[in-house]
Amino acid sequence: MLDTLIVGASGYTGAELAAYLRRHPEINIAGLMVSAQSADAGKIFSDLHPQLKGLVDLPLQPLTDVAEAAKGIDVVFLATAHEVSHDLAPQFLAAGCVVIDLSGAFRVDQAEFYTQYYGFTHQHGDLLKQAVYGLAEWNADKIKHTQLIAVAGCYPTASQLALKPLVEAGLLDEQQWPVINAVSGVSGAGRKASMTTSFCEVSLQPYGVFTHRHQPEISTHLGIPVIFTPHLGNFPRGILATITCKLKDGVSESDINRAFYNAYHNKPLVRVYEKGLPALKSVVGQPFCDIGFAVDGRHIIVVAAEDNLLKGAAAQAVQCMNLRFGFNETQSLL
Repeated sequence: MLDTLIVGASGYTGAELAAYLRRHPEINIAGLMVSAQSADAGKIFSDLHPQLKGLVDLPLQPLTDVAEAAKGIDVVFLATAHEVSHDLAPQFLAAGCVVIDLSGAFRVDQAEFYTQYYGFTHQHGDLLKQAVYGLAEWNADKIKHTQLIAVAGCYPTASQLALKPLVEAGLLDEQQWPVINAVSGVSGAGRKASMTTSFCEVSLQPYGVFTHRHQPEISTHLGIPVIFTPHLGNFPRGILATITCKLKDGVSESDINRAFYNAYHNKPLVRVYEKGLPALKSVVGQPFCDIGFAVDGRHIIVVAAEDNLLKGAAAQAVQCMNLRFGFNETQSLL
């Protein structure tokens, strides 16, 4: 039995983590924590997330002393802001914990990336090199042997799961960059109230055009440049990514089917459609990424759908934990 701590437990992702971990037979939730300044400190977790009333009724403790909080803890999930994870992860690692970070603080091994896209100077270049990128289907072997897992972002998960089989099989004409248009529900912006995510204010619109931090994350781990445009949708949760690419001359639909089969035939949390394209209703509340595609000559459109809070965050984090400790990959997820 592993003792587990969730830091940043009051948010949407923290709630989904707690829901998965509380039914995991190998996990004991030893504590739920928030920052010492949080208005939620001292509250009962299930009062904030009543769907877990009677299931997870622990108090949200203020994190004031990392060394004390880490005592007896095997695994720490950081569902915290990027700068906060940047500061906390080294301390929990020093205490001997396995750290599973859901922020962007350790996803890209380029210090300048954080200055440009996250607005802070990264102080832990050694940990950037040690961290394993938590795209579970593609980095399982490395995940099994690391102390620091940087869980892939929500948009990057859907985008890379859709594109990687084609890239790895050498099927794309790389002279034409893949164009990713992705729409996310407002829960991706977090639980804190904001005018831009208020129900009456939200309207389908693009944001972060040419400047969104997930574009370099996607390009870095795919190994090819992409154009990525995120959109905010007026629905609570889910991501739908529609990706347009050009195929190399001579690539057939059977080549594409083979690439996706080779990548995912034994990956239970990626479902590749034999016909048709996925919709959000197929994945919301589920830990899957669903993928479908259509081909016209040398052009392919790949569509990926996921729940941004689950496969795009909490479910993938638990999947990474399962891989790291040798549990069944889908334990507590299905």
